Amino acid sequence: MKTFTGFGLLLFRIFMGGRIFIGVWDNVVNSEKMAEFAQFLSSYNVPYPTLAAPLSVYAQLICGLLIILGLQTRFVAFLMMINFLVAFFVVDIHLSLEQMTPALAMLFGSFLLIFEGPGKFSLDAVFDKNED
Repeated sequence: MKTFTGFGLLLFRIFMGGRIFIGVWDNVVNSEKMAEFAQFLSSYNVPYPTLAAPLSVYAQLICGLLIILGLQTRFVAFLMMINFLVAFFVVDIHLSLEQMTPALAMLFGSFLLIFEGPGKFSLDAVFDKNED
């Protein structure tokens, strides 16, 4: 079974990073969707929603891609932990457990990557080997 050590983290990173990336892609390619997201943030009294929306979207886009690649994984997961904690306490805390589960999954996925790292099938692992 040691042969497959790290494979689960690879699959998880592909899922989580892909979900984050795909989840914001429509906001990147469609300015109306970005404006809609800013309006959504405004409805929850998020300060500076027209700044907060693209900041959140582009952070998620870049971080999602880096999570898939396993590059700077712990730092990127920390950024996503902050992002999802804010999302949880601003929006999701008012929802039922079933409705908040997707946000909680991303939050706890961020914790997993912070504590466990990206695994051996990652660019982080490749670069760490080169430092020896």
